[in-house]
Amino acid sequence: MLDFFTIFSKGGLVLWCFQGVSDSCTGPVNALIRSVLLQERGGNNSFTHEALTLKYKLDNQFELVFVVGFQKILTLTYVDKLIDDVHRLFRDKYRTEIQQQSALSLLNGTFDFQNDFLRLLREAEESSKIRAPTTMKKFEDSEKAKKPVRSMIETRGEKPKEKAKNSKKKGAKKEGSDGPLATSKAVPAEKSGLPVGPENGVELSKEELIRRKREEFIQKHGRGMEKSNKSTKSDAPKEKGKKAPRVWELGGCANKEVLDYSTPTTNGSPEAALSEDINLIRGTGPGGQLQDLDCSSSDDEGAAQNSTKPSATKGTLGGMFGMLKGLVGSKSLSREDMESVLDKMRDHLIAKNVAADIALQLCESVANKLEGKVMGTFSTVTSTVKQALQESLVQILQPQRRVDMLRDIMDAQRRQRPYVVTFCGVNGVGKSTNLAKISFWLLENGFSVLIAACDTFRAGAVEQLRTHTRRLSALHPPEKHGGRTMVQLFEKGYGKDAAGIAMEAIAFARNQGFDVVLVDTAGRMQDNAPLMTALAKLITVNTPDLVLFVGEALVGNEAVDQLVKFNRALADHSMAQTPRLIDGIVLTKFDTIDDKVGAAISMTYITSKPIVFVGTGQTYCDLRSLNAKAVVAALMKA
Repeated sequence: MLDFFTIFSKGGLVLWCFQGVSDSCTGPVNALIRSVLLQERGGNNSFTHEALTLKYKLDNQFELVFVVGFQKILTLTYVDKLIDDVHRLFRDKYRTEIQQQSALSLLNGTFDFQNDFLRLLREAEESSKIRAPTTMKKFEDSEKAKKPVRSMIETRGEKPKEKAKNSKKKGAKKEGSDGPLATSKAVPAEKSGLPVGPENGVELSKEELIRRKREEFIQKHGRGMEKSNKSTKSDAPKEKGKKAPRVWELGGCANKEVLDYSTPTTNGSPEAALSEDINLIRGTGPGGQLQDLDCSSSDDEGAAQNSTKPSATKGTLGGMFGMLKGLVGSKSLSREDMESVLDKMRDHLIAKNVAADIALQLCESVANKLEGKVMGTFSTVTSTVKQALQESLVQILQPQRRVDMLRDIMDAQRRQRPYVVTFCGVNGVGKSTNLAKISFWLLENGFSVLIAACDTFRAGAVEQLRTHTRRLSALHPPEKHGGRTMVQLFEKGYGKDAAGIAMEAIAFARNQGFDVVLVDTAGRMQDNAPLMTALAKLITVNTPDLVLFVGEALVGNEAVDQLVKFNRALADHSMAQTPRLIDGIVLTKFDTIDDKVGAAISMTYITSKPIVFVGTGQTYCDLRSLNAKAVVAALMKA
């Protein structure tokens, strides 16, 4: 049973609607428009919203959308056929009203489609019930009937390759049983080399069986004892000649006291003076203002200038004929026209580090968007598909929610509470380093930061954050801010409960008047269930304002697996009714990938969450905001 079926234009005018149940279809259809149609995610023609499954079809020629909704637990096999039949009949019946391409004509038009729809629905339901009875396959039609009976006989202990050999030997014995070979029966079993036992017709006494088993035991275990004796003899002189390691005068020593460079510090104690160059640590550029990401390089500009020079020397006649060759004229695009271009686009996206599944869905979405669309006179299929793909990529990189940390922090200040940010991700992606960069960016904007060291597992994690805190304190000493401590580390050592440390840090920040709390967590793989449970506990107990997933730009298909399993683990292991998932993404190591920027597309497409920060270097100023158009330009560059 269908819940609803609606037809509306891409401009937002509902032309006709069928309501199967009393519930309104406005919510599910609006969710479909927001999450799929506006976000360019039309690779799959189905969408799930709460307890409903929505299937839709786009008519790009007349700018129409056909949507049907039914319960998710039902398996309706006739829905696809029903959508195709309704689409065909509605388009043919009201072609003149739709072709006028004006909102006033659509509003004034009367679309009496109820009786036709009920007839098509009844026919589709009956066609799904009437199925050809399945006939049982006869034995003569099976592959087993084609094999001879002899090939299916198997004897125990025989391998398939040995069957032919054994049959040949048996045949030879039978043929020569009357000849001189018959005397072989009189040969004793021991001399003939055959195994002795009742299966060969030779019975042994108990004493002979015991003697044979004893000989077999000595043959098996005697060699191992000889080897062990040899090894013990060879090890003996080595132990005698063992020397103590030589200690050099200038080589130093490996004593624990000498190698321990950490100083005992407690929460709130002043850090030691910094002996490093502050300018090298800080980097160049304005720290308080995030610059847009620039994906272009000087080599690309030089190549573009060189490529324009030989084009001017070409003959104009050949260029004109080449341009006219690709024109499609005023015709509607079909799948066959776009197939070769989309295949090249898909391979190009995969080469640029986009995940394979996402590249396929993107090309499928572009095909659904352009299928049936009438092209202009002076336009080619390649340029049209490329333009549509660029628009889709820009739309994907600009998701529904935009994270503005500075505005949210000022809102939390008015409420007199700290703004809490939690960083999570897999091992080695740069969580602590980028946490320090974000801390410097917040300090440059005048906010005080408390860093909570909740990575109690990795050796050196607390010392790494202590070093960053000491450097940031040198860049923003209390003397510049009226004696106020701008950055401080809150740590409780190793082996403690991370959720408890985060809770104590938030309470400490509230009492001491810190503006922001940055929670650093341990790196964990997405398949590690105990660690994912601990992360879900930390997020559920402390309810941070922002959960940032830190991922590196070097990954391809792994980015999809990481984000999907992180979100799934947070949802499965959360104790709340509405589990808290990832709110944004920090993309690191962006300066190491040149123009292979596909990881940004993969991560944003999977989560529908924005990329808040992009790490582009090793100094504190190497933090950028994502520029969607620059990323797409680098992605589409050949």
